[in-house]
Amino acid sequence: MEYIVYVSTAQRLMSEEELLDLLRVARAKNKKNKITGMLLYCQGTFMQVLEGEKSSVELIYQTIELDARHKNIIKLASGTTKKRNFPDWSMAFASVNSETLQEIEGFLSLPDLNLPNNAEHITINMLKTFVDSNRLYISF
Repeated sequence: MEYIVYVSTAQRLMSEEELLDLLRVARAKNKKNKITGMLLYCQGTFMQVLEGEKSSVELIYQTIELDARHKNIIKLASGTTKKRNFPDWSMAFASVNSETLQEIEGFLSLPDLNLPNNAEHITINMLKTFVDSNRLYISF
């Protein structure tokens, strides 16, 4: 099982409708390619974990690199893992500036985001760091 963690900047701040569209497309592609993971979005910054078979993870990542909605794409980590950290999520998604997205299956609001308790894996630690550093933007 392979994984990639990256961050990127949106070309511009995305509306809830744009985020929903992105999420729908990502989930369909991920399901087709047996990819799981999590996508976090805050104030124009994305962080995503992709996990699955190596060829599928690389294919999805290459698609993301060509996506005009992203810029400044930085691969933070990649490697192998014995098991999926997000086995039940074709793509979990969390955004700190959205209320209506909470009705969507797989949407997690950051105040309630409960990442797997697997502090030994780099992907979980990176996501937790992203969440913790963006808690300033959460409006309760």
